[in-house]
Amino acid sequence: MSAKFGPAGTAESFKTMGYKKSVQLGDYLEKFGLDHFEYQCGQGVRVSESSAAEIGKALSEKNITVSIHAPYFISLSSVEAEKRNGSVNYILQSAAAVNAMGGDRIVIHSGSCSKMTREEALELAKDTMKKAREALVSEGLGHIRCCPETMGKINQLGDLREVMEICKVDDSFIPCIDFGHLNARTFGEIKGKAEYAAILDTIENELGSDRAKVFHSHFSKIEYTEKGGEKRHLTFEDTVYGPQFEPLMELVYERGLSPVFICESAGTQTEDAQSMKLYYEGLK
Repeated sequence: MSAKFGPAGTAESFKTMGYKKSVQLGDYLEKFGLDHFEYQCGQGVRVSESSAAEIGKALSEKNITVSIHAPYFISLSSVEAEKRNGSVNYILQSAAAVNAMGGDRIVIHSGSCSKMTREEALELAKDTMKKAREALVSEGLGHIRCCPETMGKINQLGDLREVMEICKVDDSFIPCIDFGHLNARTFGEIKGKAEYAAILDTIENELGSDRAKVFHSHFSKIEYTEKGGEKRHLTFEDTVYGPQFEPLMELVYERGLSPVFICESAGTQTEDAQSMKLYYEGLK
């Protein structure tokens, strides 16, 4: 198995190249040599089961796999039980949609720490994910893998350690390591291979080699502030903010890992995902 690469949603080039409908995604992504697509449900799961099946079929015909980004308003750590239960329902909706597409991964934001300690927020998040997993199994969606994501703002739950703890709730959970987020919340700490290696080592040490080999990932350069962390997503053309993808590609190749890399660049996510894949393929 090799690493897979694709964009988060459609880049600006999707329209400029004359494409209009999601069922054309397979043709579009094939032109860039990409092999994965992350469908965006950030504002809610608004795709019908029949449309999801059509999209999945169009991607499958081009040997492109698919995942879904669950709604942004999921809050695993909300102090309100109603919101946590609502989050379980959003996870179920996302899982049903990706299942209809033929995929098996959903990416999930953790929520904020609000007015509680990080440990209190983490315990609530773990409990919500436990309930979500039980709900998935009871609905016949136990094969869908939840991917809790590392977050970019300091006040958000979701640093590397916290995501590892959430993933320990169930063996089916795979971390979504957003390297741009981790770099933003540590004010540019990721300088090169050593920092990437430490992150990959943490995943393996905490979750085992099986999950470390197939982790999910988001990647983009992100502008940050020294006060709050993440400010905005950039493109690979930016020369001020990191992180650089090349050292990570080298490590992934050297270690024989098979993650899914989703590029979240601002408007050029397809082209930048292609850059990552071309560099990775060039190492073989």
